[in-house]
Amino acid sequence: MNVTERVIVVTGAGSGIGRSITTALLDAGHHVVLTGRTRDALDQTAYGHDHALVVPADVSSPKSVHSVFAAVAERFGRLDVLVNNAGTFGPSGAVDEIEPQDWDRTVATNLTGVFLCSREAVRMMKTQTPRGGRIINNGSLSAHTPRPASVAYTATKHAVSGLTKSIALDGRDHDICCTQIDIGNADTAMTAGIGHAARQADGSVRAEPTFDPRYVADAVTRLVELPLDVTVPTMTIMASRMPFVGRG
Repeated sequence: MNVTERVIVVTGAGSGIGRSITTALLDAGHHVVLTGRTRDALDQTAYGHDHALVVPADVSSPKSVHSVFAAVAERFGRLDVLVNNAGTFGPSGAVDEIEPQDWDRTVATNLTGVFLCSREAVRMMKTQTPRGGRIINNGSLSAHTPRPASVAYTATKHAVSGLTKSIALDGRDHDICCTQIDIGNADTAMTAGIGHAARQADGSVRAEPTFDPRYVADAVTRLVELPLDVTVPTMTIMASRMPFVGRG
């Protein structure tokens, strides 16, 4: 394997931002392990790319997550980058309107999934030669400021911020870098309604601008290719005219 090629795991690689990131990394010549719940969607992302390895998994399951990283170790013998992208918006509602089981499902995917994947990745990165690696967590502008009726999603994304900082701190002595990329209004199926009508903090409803997720993919590719003596703790990328600054 060429020294400029990275071995990368991308979660949620079957659609949306995950598909854009994966395609960009494969086009750049990296080896990408695609994971997510739906094999057909993963196969569609991987189609035509020789450096793709599809390993379906549920990021909320410790056993399932372990199987992904076991496959990485068997195939490549190392891991350079983990992109924790899998996520769900979860239920819409205020705190008194959310059912506990819906809360639990959102936490399982958005937070526990990041923990489980990072746990496996860090274990590999600490012991491989050369040691170290990079973890990139997909946060959100909701890690800073919530949208109305998004309590479950917002809480998990705030928690990802703390997890990112802790991984960065604890990984420092092991040459492990950790970045959170906060994305606002990338044009995907998950955000399709925002371009037509989005509820605002003042109670009004109006369309918000979106942007092509390939720019997120470009940013992630740049991060992936940085040397490990350089880190970017946080990055925000968003549609420039969306109502974020001053939101609320």
